[in-house]
Formats: sequence, C-alpha cells, structure tokens
Amino acid sequence: MLTTATKSKIAKDFGRKEGDTGSPEVQIALLSEQIATLTNHLQTNKKDNHSRRGLVIMVAQRRKLLNYLKKSDAKKYETVVKKVGLK
Repeated sequence: MLTTATKSKIAKDFGRKEGDTGSPEVQIALLSEQIATLTNHLQTNKKDNHSRRGLVIMVAQRRKLLNYLKKSDAKKYETVVKKVGLK
C-alpha cells in the first residue's frame, strides 16, 4: 500500500496542475509504484495467488493508460516512460 505522502508526492511530480490526480501521467506513475511494491511482496510470498491476480490487473490497467497516452500525446508518453523507468 502506498502512503498518502507518497501518493501526493507522485501527484505533484507528474500532475499537470496542483491537485491533479486523474491525468493519465499521474495514474501511470501511481500504478508503477504499486506494481513495484507488490512485486517485492510476491518475491517473498510466492504462493500469494490473490495478490498475483491483482498485480496482473494493475499491469494491464497501466498498459491501457500507456496506450491511450501514446495515442493522444506522444511527447508526454515518452516523458512519462522515461521518468517512471519503463522500457
């Protein structure tokens, strides 16, 4: 789980304006942080299939948001991919 402070810091770094939490950039960054946390959890708890299913859903949601951002604004897509650290 992400703390409120972490979420607000990510929203501030990736948001288009103050208080922006709904833009694709912020959502992608938040999902990436949650995916990283859940990946670490699953490395220690290998039989936690319930969390593994949640991870797969989050990865699919992030992929959809990345596809949308790439289609709508390719420059922001490149920026977000670079800042988040994706391929």
